[in-house]
Amino acid sequence: MTIAMVIMEGIIMSFWLMLVCVVGISNGVEGMVCLYEKDVQERTVELGLTTKERIKRNHSISALFLFIPTLFGVPAAVYLINGAHGFFEGFWQMTAIYMIMTLFDRIFIDIVWVGHTKAWIIPGTEDLRPYIPVKVQLGKWIGSLIGFPAFAAAVAGALNYFGF
Repeated sequence: MTIAMVIMEGIIMSFWLMLVCVVGISNGVEGMVCLYEKDVQERTVELGLTTKERIKRNHSISALFLFIPTLFGVPAAVYLINGAHGFFEGFWQMTAIYMIMTLFDRIFIDIVWVGHTKAWIIPGTEDLRPYIPVKVQLGKWIGSLIGFPAFAAAVAGALNYFGF
């Protein structure tokens, strides 16, 4: 039962990520230019499609909607819904949820949706494609594969220390 719950929670978090992206680009893809590299952001501002202030505001809003569920919702689901006890149970469940999210984000969103559809193309920036260069993709993979388990270990360790 727990494995099924963990998989379901990973899928829910993946679709939450996708929902944030869908809402973010619903009034134009430049609404989520905060997720693009600096050169694309600068070109978008030069073209008059957005402003630096709007980019900063949208970055803050999207960060709230992405990071709060990721950093607080996942541990809450693992310990309060799944009933994890101790370090190992919490660690493996959080890590599994984060890895499901990572696979979805890196493969479906980054490679397929952003890299191979027209949904994320900002007119006037086509020459700056790919929007997620290989070096950035590698950094995101490494960051996720190391960062999420490290975060899960820290949270599981802290919660274990406090008796969860």
